[in-house]
Amino acid sequence: MKSFNTAGTCRPNEHYMVDITERLEIIRKMIAKGDYFCINRGRQYGKTTTLEAISKQLSDEYCVYKISFEGIDDSAFDNARTACAIFLKLLKRRARTATSSEEVKRFFDEVAPRNLETITEIDFADIIAELCSLSPKPIVILIDEVDQAGNNDGFIRFLGVLRNMYLNKEDDPTIQSVILAGVYDIKNLKLKMRPEEQHQYNSPWNIAVPFDVDMSLSAVGIADMLAEYKADHNLTFDETVVAQMIRDYTSGYPYLVSRICQIVDAEQYTWDKEGVQKAINKILTEGSTLFDDIAKKLDEFPELERTIKGVLFNGYRYSFNYYDKATNLALMFNFVKQQDGAFAVACRMFETWFYEYFISQDKNSADFIQGMTDKSQFIHDGIIDIPRLFARFIDHMNKTYKMDHENEFIEDDARKVFLTYLRPVINGIGSYHIEEQTRDHDRMDIVIDYLGKQYVIELKIWRGNAYNERGEEQLLRYLEYFDLQQGYLLSFCFNKKKTSGLLPPVEIGGRMLIEAIV
Repeated sequence: MKSFNTAGTCRPNEHYMVDITERLEIIRKMIAKGDYFCINRGRQYGKTTTLEAISKQLSDEYCVYKISFEGIDDSAFDNARTACAIFLKLLKRRARTATSSEEVKRFFDEVAPRNLETITEIDFADIIAELCSLSPKPIVILIDEVDQAGNNDGFIRFLGVLRNMYLNKEDDPTIQSVILAGVYDIKNLKLKMRPEEQHQYNSPWNIAVPFDVDMSLSAVGIADMLAEYKADHNLTFDETVVAQMIRDYTSGYPYLVSRICQIVDAEQYTWDKEGVQKAINKILTEGSTLFDDIAKKLDEFPELERTIKGVLFNGYRYSFNYYDKATNLALMFNFVKQQDGAFAVACRMFETWFYEYFISQDKNSADFIQGMTDKSQFIHDGIIDIPRLFARFIDHMNKTYKMDHENEFIEDDARKVFLTYLRPVINGIGSYHIEEQTRDHDRMDIVIDYLGKQYVIELKIWRGNAYNERGEEQLLRYLEYFDLQQGYLLSFCFNKKKTSGLLPPVEIGGRMLIEAIV
C-alpha cells in the first residue's frame, strides 16, 4: 500500500502524491523551445520529485541525463577543469539509462575519459558537441543540487562554457535544454560565493528564461490525493474540507502538506480540524531539516531576520524590490510571498514558526516567565479564560513597563510583549496565527487554536474612538467567519490620562466583544 513520503523523491507507484501533470506539461513546452532555466525553490519544495518526473516523461522524445551534485565536495569545483571533468563523469554514469545508442556508450568509454584531469574548457566544449552529434535524440540535462557547487569560481566558468555553446548553437550542435535545480537562483550566486571570489562573478546564466511555474500544491490537488488515501483505507471524512484546511495553513508548501498527512496517518489522528491541528503542532515542535535550514539562514543573513521581524511584530509593509538583498533572499528561500505590491510571510505555519523562534530567544525574559507563572490562573478544563488572561497581562505590564509617550520602544514592541507572554500559555498544546490582511503598524488579529477551540483577539494601538470602531467591525467579520460568538480586543494606549483594565462587555450584532486597555 502507498504511504505519505517526506524523505527524498516521491514516486507515484509508492507514495500518495498530488498530481503535477500540469506543471510537467509547462516544463515540456519550455524544453521543446530549447529553453535553459533554473528551478530555484526553498528546501523540500518538490524540486527533485519534479526532475524525476520530467526525466521519465521525456525519455521517449529526448536523451535525458539527470545528474546531481549532491555529495560532491565543493572543493572539486574550485576550477573549471575539475568542474568539467566531474560533469563528464556524471554524464558517463547516466549514459547507461539515458540512451540505448551503442555509439554513444562507446564514445563515453573511449573518448570522454581521456585526460579528464587536465581537460581545457575548449576540449570540454568539443566533447559535448561531439556527444550531441552522436546522440540519436536531442539531449536534455537536468542538474540537481547545484547549490553544492554554486559558491566556486570553477562552477561559474563551467556555466560560462554552456552559455557560449548555447549562444553558438547555430554553428555547432549543442544541448537542447539544461535545467538547474537548487535553492539559490543561479543569477544570484554572488549571494552564496565566498567574498574573495565575488569580483569574478559575471552572471554566467543570463541566457536562462524565468521559471514562473507555481510549484505549490493546490487544495483541489490535495483533495484528490486524500480521496485516493481514503478509498485505500476505507475511511469516511470530507477530503475537500480537510484539504482546504491544510492548504490554508501551508499555502501548499509540498513538504508541509505531506508531513501533516503523514502524521495524521501514523498517529491515527482524526481527519478533521482537530487532527490537522495536532499534526501542525507536532511539526512546529519537532526537529526537521527544513526548519533547521531556516534558522541557519536567519543566522547567516541578519538583514533577513530584521526584515521578517519588522513584518511580524511591527506590521511594516515592505514594498517588493528585486534589488533589495533582504527581499531577494526572503523570496528566494520561499520564506515570503508577494502580496498586493508588498511581501508577506509565505504561510501560516512559517509565520507561527518564526514567532516561536524569535520569542524563544526571549524565553528568559520577564514576559515569558510571567506568562508561565500566570498560566494556571486562566486555563481551566482545557478552556482559556481570555478576560482573566487580559487582567493578569495588564497587571504584568503596569508593574514591568512604563507606558507613556516617552517610551517609544514599548509602542513598537507591545505586541511582541503580549505574544511572548502568551507563548508559554499554549506551549505544546495550541498554536496561533495572524490574519494577514489585518497586520499593519497599528493593529493585528490573532487567531488562537487551543484544544479544538478558537479565540480571536485583536491587538491594536489606540488611535481614537473612530479607529476603534473600525477595528470592532473587522473583528465582528472574523467572528462571523469563524462562527464564534465572542471576540476580544486588547488596546495599547499611550495616553497619560488613560484608564487601564477590562471594559464592560459590549454586544454588537448578536456577538459579544470584550475589550481591555493596557
